[in-house]
Amino acid sequence: MFKNFLVTILVIFPMFIWSQNTENEDGVVIKGLVVNDATEKPLENVNIVNLNKVKGTTSDKDGLFTIKASANDTLYFSYLGFKSIRVRVTNDWLKYDNIKVKMTELGIALEEVVVKPVQLTGYVEVDAKIIPIYDNYRYRIAGLGGGYEGGKSQPGAVSKVLSSIFNPADFLYNVFGKRPRQMRKLRQMKEDDEIRNLLQSKFDRETLMAVLQLERTDIDEIMNNCSYSEDFIKTANDLQILDAISECYEEYRILNREKK
Repeated sequence: MFKNFLVTILVIFPMFIWSQNTENEDGVVIKGLVVNDATEKPLENVNIVNLNKVKGTTSDKDGLFTIKASANDTLYFSYLGFKSIRVRVTNDWLKYDNIKVKMTELGIALEEVVVKPVQLTGYVEVDAKIIPIYDNYRYRIAGLGGGYEGGKSQPGAVSKVLSSIFNPADFLYNVFGKRPRQMRKLRQMKEDDEIRNLLQSKFDRETLMAVLQLERTDIDEIMNNCSYSEDFIKTANDLQILDAISECYEEYRILNREKK
């Protein structure tokens, strides 16, 4: 009887230790409430990203959310019209489970936008020269997975494409070679459905900057060096920018391995 009990303990104990380690590594599910700091009213559809685990979620109609986290993880909260904030997960949060997060509303001043109509004369030959034409071409290089955008907004696109043909690994190394730690999070972001969903409706690059630890100018530089047009950079949503950076980075990794 005692032997059977001892065998059971020896079997269960390692499994218990393994499950504890797994829980510590992946974090635990924590709960929270997001409210307007001024009114104490709950905020719905707030974007919440665990910058350490690269996992995302959103708050529900009551402002409640759940997300996996460990002590000292940083959660990034963003919401249209409110100041984005970072909140550190503490042991108290893990212990007491439910924490209220307050977000401050921003005063947004909208600048007047003047739309200038195109004045047509009725003569095809003349009107054809008046109507603006936006030529955004995308060049493709054999051996590289993606293409390169050109056009009037990217006058150096052709020369960049030619330079990448002659020395593609060096061309991309200047973009990604000094950012290996940040770039490793790209794949994690692409695989998380919650993050993809929230990026699809965002155009401010804030979440990308927070997760990848980049400045807005860094993201623009990456897109320029990967020969995407200014038109695309200005109009693409954050998910399109993420996919574009990821595609260019994968090309860099392949070419860098071949070079080595």
